[in-house]
Amino acid sequence: MAPDLRHTDRVLILDYGSQYTQLIARRVRESRVYCEIHPFNMTLEAIRDFAPKGIILSGGPSSVHDDGAPHSSPQLFALGI
Repeated sequence: MAPDLRHTDRVLILDYGSQYTQLIARRVRESRVYCEIHPFNMTLEAIRDFAPKGIILSGGPSSVHDDGAPHSSPQLFALGI
């Protein structure tokens, strides 16, 4: 998927199940920044293709210490975004 040049400043929101994800997206959009919400397990390739200027990790109901809690790939932080 080629980047959409109509939205050069775009933010990706990775949703881990937070009840506030939609509110976060609304606040970003109120700041006149294009954003999209995607599930936390979006592939790194898809993230690169989306070409965001920033990424927001929207937490969920699980503690990061819980067994089976969702987590981000360390490679996500190596993207330099």
